[in-house]
Amino acid sequence: MLHLATFCAESLIWAVPVGIGLAWLRGRESVRRAMQAAALAGLAGLSANLLISLAWQHPRPFMIGLGHTLIPHAADSSFPSDHLTLWWSAAFSLLLRPGSRRVGWALAALGLPMAWARIYLGVHFPLDMLGAAATALTAAWLTGPRNERRLEPIHRFAQHARRALLSRFIAAGWLRA
Repeated sequence: MLHLATFCAESLIWAVPVGIGLAWLRGRESVRRAMQAAALAGLAGLSANLLISLAWQHPRPFMIGLGHTLIPHAADSSFPSDHLTLWWSAAFSLLLRPGSRRVGWALAALGLPMAWARIYLGVHFPLDMLGAAATALTAAWLTGPRNERRLEPIHRFAQHARRALLSRFIAAGWLRA
């Protein structure tokens, strides 16, 4: 159980940036836009978490002698969970887009074992996960389809940068134009 929890708490998080990166590299224009929005939602969520932790320092369970800590962790603010905020920001962002809802539901569901694991391993409280959900939902809404027009300059820049940096791979047919 400890190995499963450690995997869910520490390693599963890498699926979000890897998945977003691969889909952005190989996907159609609509997929790339969805991945850019998911990445922006993740950045917005993590930025909000930073501001929250600066305004309100909340100790982790091991900082107040509660339970056992089964993985090493910095003694920083626990509220809200950065791992779950990033994960659910991407998931909720994809849920808001009709073409990516299946992936969004799958990611949202896979966030539950991550939340359980971080509590089980003693680095978070359950309330930290609720805070992550609220932050993630807000970040996804801010970068969602209703604000697509405001995000258009970012999308154009990313598309231009992609073409400039990866033109050889696009010309060779390894990546979509």
